[in-house]
Order: sequence, then structure tokens, then C-alpha cells
Amino acid sequence: MLISVKETSSHGLDAITCENCSLFQLCLPMGIAQPDLALLDRVIKRRRTLRRGEALFVPEQPFRYVYAVRSGSIKTYAPMHDGPHQITGFHLPGELLGLDAINEGIHGCGAVALETSSVCELPLDKLEELGGIVTSMQRQMMRIMSRQILHDQGLQVLLCRKNAEQRLAAFLANLAMRFKQRGFSAQEFNLSMSRSDIGNYLGLAKETVSRVFTRFHEDRIAVITLKHVRLSDLPRLSVLAGLEPLAE
Repeated sequence: MLISVKETSSHGLDAITCENCSLFQLCLPMGIAQPDLALLDRVIKRRRTLRRGEALFVPEQPFRYVYAVRSGSIKTYAPMHDGPHQITGFHLPGELLGLDAINEGIHGCGAVALETSSVCELPLDKLEELGGIVTSMQRQMMRIMSRQILHDQGLQVLLCRKNAEQRLAAFLANLAMRFKQRGFSAQEFNLSMSRSDIGNYLGLAKETVSRVFTRFHEDRIAVITLKHVRLSDLPRLSVLAGLEPLAE
């Protein structure tokens, strides 16, 4: 998931406002009025840059911010008492993190950068205050939480009803769709997560992930070399995943 909007310095991060950010319509309400946008710009912090492997937040940490991924990619995980942690998601630019902590006031999961990444920080107290002024913000948060519920339901179906090939096909097709939404290529991109991370997320062994990737190559569906992915037959991959065929 490496194709992302890269900034060169913290100064560059501060210079980019919500209005001129290329990810604006992905994480903010569409059609937000100019005065409200200016107000939002004043409460968002843009100084958080993460190195690969650095934690954005950890389980049981007090909830202070909602985070919007600006560049790079971040994985979330849930601690498990009887074994290694369970990876719960991979997050791309324009996606929000931390909303799971709203109910308890602490984070139930952790988040770690998969590569050099940057995030915008939206302070909880300011966000609540802003939500009372900008009603479209409340609707956007509800849409995002609804989307997360649908994602979790989809993952349950994926793990219960699909074989290894179908799981990997759905994973790659989902990435392709999300990259396309961001204006990037849906056919060629890089994976910032390891084979082990992919297997953990999909309930597969690392060796199974590698074996299925090799099978996709032999069947001329996709070519995955180290972290580089080229989807040779996106419509066929989508059908295998049980999704509507994606245009190439």
C-alpha cells in the first residue's frame, strides 16, 4: 500500500490545508462550507510523522485524537490473551483511525506504521465542539462508523465462507478499488505489509499466502514480486473474489 501522497518535511505538512489536500473528499464531508472548512483547519494538528514500525497508539491508551492518514499506511491490531495479536485492518491515506475508542474512552486496539507515514490529528474535545457547529461532520463520522461495521461484517464472511484463493483475491481486489478511489493505478501498486501480516489478517499461514500468490502468477491473474503487485487480469480477480468485476 505504498502509493501515497508524500510530504518532504514537517514544514510541508503544516503548509497543506484541508482545502488543498488531495485527500480532502475522502476523509471530510463533501460540500463543507468555506467558513466551516477554515474552522476545521484551525483545530487539526499536522505535525505527526511516524517511522516504519512506530506506534501511533497502543491498546488501553486514553482516547485523545481521531487520526486521518495523510501518507503511507498503518495497520491496526487487537491484542490476544492466548497468542499473537490479531491484525484488524490496513489503512490508506484518507482513512480515519481511533473511532473504536469513542465508547470506552480508551483504545481497544493498537496502530503501527507499515512505512514512513504521516497523520493529521483531530483533538477529541475540539472535534465534539466542531460537530455541534458543522452538522455535516456528524454525518460523516456516522458514515465512517457505518462503513467500518460493513467492513467487519465483510471480513467475517470472507473468513467463514471463502477458501485461500478467494480470500487473497478479495484482499487484492479491495486494495485495487481503494487505490483507484485515490486516483492511483488499480492495476499496479506496492504492498507495505508482509506476507505474515496478510496471513494474520486473512486467517492464513504465511506459506499459504506465498503459494497462492505463485498460483495467481501461473494463472496470469496477478504477478506479485516481493512487494510489487501487477494485476494482470483485474476482472477475473474480482470474479474470483466474489465481487463485481472491476474495470482495468
